[in-house]
Amino acid sequence: MGPQSGMKKRGRPSVSTTSSVQVPLKKIKLDFRHSRGSGQVLTIGCGDTGQLGLGEDVMEKTRPGLVKELPDVVDIVAGGMHTVCLDKAGEVWTFGCNDEGALGRPTPEEEDTFVPGKVEIGGKVIQISGGDSHSAALTEDGRVFAWGTFRDSSGPIGLVKPGGPQTTPLKVLENVVIKKISSGEHHMAMLSVDGDLYSFGNAEQGQLGRVSSIFSQRGGRRGLDMLLQPDKIHISKRSTHFTDVWAGNYDTFAMTSEGEMLVMGLNNYNQLGVNEGLTFFMPTVSPSFTSKKWQQISVGQHHALGLDDKGKVYAIGRSDYGRLGLGSEGDRKVPTLVPDLAEMTCVEVACGSTVSFAVAEDGACFSWGMGTNSQLGTGNDEDVLTPYNIKSKALETRSVICASSGGQHTVLIARQK
Repeated sequence: MGPQSGMKKRGRPSVSTTSSVQVPLKKIKLDFRHSRGSGQVLTIGCGDTGQLGLGEDVMEKTRPGLVKELPDVVDIVAGGMHTVCLDKAGEVWTFGCNDEGALGRPTPEEEDTFVPGKVEIGGKVIQISGGDSHSAALTEDGRVFAWGTFRDSSGPIGLVKPGGPQTTPLKVLENVVIKKISSGEHHMAMLSVDGDLYSFGNAEQGQLGRVSSIFSQRGGRRGLDMLLQPDKIHISKRSTHFTDVWAGNYDTFAMTSEGEMLVMGLNNYNQLGVNEGLTFFMPTVSPSFTSKKWQQISVGQHHALGLDDKGKVYAIGRSDYGRLGLGSEGDRKVPTLVPDLAEMTCVEVACGSTVSFAVAEDGACFSWGMGTNSQLGTGNDEDVLTPYNIKSKALETRSVICASSGGQHTVLIARQK
């Protein structure tokens, strides 16, 4: 035990050792995650819980439909059965399933979930993320707010504390300035301005990168607090810090200052780019992902897409339903160039559970994978084995700048040409 608060230490001036002494936080002003401007929101796929934002009468769209209430949107997230949008004023809008608080706002009437409604967050939001039944927002001064709940194989586990869902935005991490947030299906990763990486949520597949297998089921004897209290992911080299992070369904990818891609989570189809091993509970070097420079990684259920520094799209993992975009070829253990997109420069990739998307520099948007939920925008529910250029009346006069895909629906941002 140290000296009691207020007691004098011999030979030193008296200093209060109580925790009320705050280290001043860095003053920063973060910006939106991309510089492609703003546009209108278009939605495709199943909308039986309101996740299309097109009103109570629209349960399905096989071609992109316009969400008229949101004119100037800079970012979007398609969750499991809900949608999160960020406008250029830094305000957050949500619609879809609110059974577990994923909308972050009260919805007394069912029709309230079928149209966009504003989430009250103190401060300008510059980044959003979301998973199956949670959502989160990052403000320009580096604060993180989250709402909803995480789940594991047995049901809901809570958000930052065990129990029921968090129905309104809650500040997640005290006294840490965060510059990037990313969500998997039931976990979150957060990158600080100092290069530290924090994770919290479900740990069953190793996706937190800081919880060993014996504690992965609800924290074992340590309890759920071990999983739900955000904590640092540690790596052996002290001098190394993290420079980027991407979370996906059951996985987390993290780039280090040494240029290594560290991966953690489910690897049952080699989607992490590691040849041997079913799950990784601690950060593990992915040789094939380390060998290239990446702008972005997006992770689906059993596959992943990578966008390299030259704007080329690569796919890895499970090939069923055409989700790799490689035609009828089989699974891939290393990131493989998608041939149909090789001649163009892309600016974004997005994975849903079993579907894939790429946004080209010229505003074209391509989809491929499982067609069952009509979320590919082809006008039907057939699987697509190679990239398909999405066409629709709404897109005739618009260019796509962003895409996000969830469990049953896809969301795009498109601006007037």
